[in-house]
Amino acid sequence: MLQKTVLLLALVAQVLMLENGLLRTPPMGWLAWERFRCNIDCVEDPKNCISERLFMEMADRLAQDGWRDLGYVYLNIDDCWIGGRDASGRLIPDPKRFPHGIAFLADYAHSLGLKLGIYEDMGKMTCMGYPGTTLDKVELDAETFAEWKVDMLKLDGCFSSSRERAEGYPKMAAALNATGRPIAFSCSWPAYEGGLPPKVNYTEVSRVCNLWRNYKDI
Repeated sequence: MLQKTVLLLALVAQVLMLENGLLRTPPMGWLAWERFRCNIDCVEDPKNCISERLFMEMADRLAQDGWRDLGYVYLNIDDCWIGGRDASGRLIPDPKRFPHGIAFLADYAHSLGLKLGIYEDMGKMTCMGYPGTTLDKVELDAETFAEWKVDMLKLDGCFSSSRERAEGYPKMAAALNATGRPIAFSCSWPAYEGGLPPKVNYTEVSRVCNLWRNYKDI
């Protein structure tokens, strides 16, 4: 009986999330949002603003203070990093706060044995009003993140409809996979549909997302 129970649990575990070889265990690391929010005033508050300097400092802390060795390997950028889109439509980081670009940060994180995560939003704007990923920009943004050597994408759901999210999240999962770079996909999709069935189709969510957010921020 015990053997059958263990087998059943193993089978269930295989269908709980997207199986693309990533995040076989829960990800551990550091995310900027809860502490630093959308502080972009690097003139008056340079040590606490969302900037290249902040993420390099936190990368150093993860590596030098022992957190990396305990498994805390993700260094995750949240909202307010975007400077806009260039003439070809590609996302660009704020040039004053991220003067060397996101690929530079990814290289720095990787040199310390860490992984870099980034944030975008499945909608016309991010939650704080920066350019979002609309349906026509999904493939372009996925390619951009891959070129920057990003390791995780957190895709929020502000300023989008239920229909756009139902189309956009699976589309982004496919686009990330098509880049050939292993990018873990963190979805906020369920949180914007109420968090519970029948409004949330967790069979579909688990097919396209490595992990997901069910409710509001803690």
